[in-house]
Amino acid sequence: MPTWMFFLRYLAALSACTLAAGCASTISVQLQPSPQAPVCDASAQALVLWAPRWRPDQKDVPAREDAAAAGLNNFLARSGCFAHAELRRVPALTPAAVQAELGRSGGAVGLLVGIEVRELGPVLQLMSSAALVDGGTEVLLSISVYSTQSAAELRQFTVNWQDGGPGVVKGVASLPADMRAALQAGLQPGAAAR
Repeated sequence: MPTWMFFLRYLAALSACTLAAGCASTISVQLQPSPQAPVCDASAQALVLWAPRWRPDQKDVPAREDAAAAGLNNFLARSGCFAHAELRRVPALTPAAVQAELGRSGGAVGLLVGIEVRELGPVLQLMSSAALVDGGTEVLLSISVYSTQSAAELRQFTVNWQDGGPGVVKGVASLPADMRAALQAGLQPGAAAR
């Protein structure tokens, strides 16, 4: 039997097996360093600054930034993380930018949080498993909490959130919800309420 014919039969059998078993998607979250105390404080007036820091070869930057903004807005509006939160996009979370935004707040900030979006998008690896496709979506965030007096960074950690697995192929439609889920896992509004 020619190699290409064997390969086609293998693909057909694998497809049937995958369809019969379904594609299992698994969510994984890694906080570094871990564990982290909740950032959320349901009684706080928060200023949340966010900035993208994409890799040089990042594709579809405007669409990813729109998805990040939608996920952030949705999380802040519905999670109960803070009593009130003002979200501001900044070009980068530099000390000067954080200090300037704190100065613009007029001193009415109880909590100052920075969220740097490093990755937000679908991932796909071919031939990485028996299912031939290993994919899903990934969100990588760097979270900082700053002093509300000096804007000095008090703590910083990363959140790496992934949803996927063998046989899973996802597009960009879920990115705002994925962003919200990563924020939920990293900022921990439920744990702060206990």
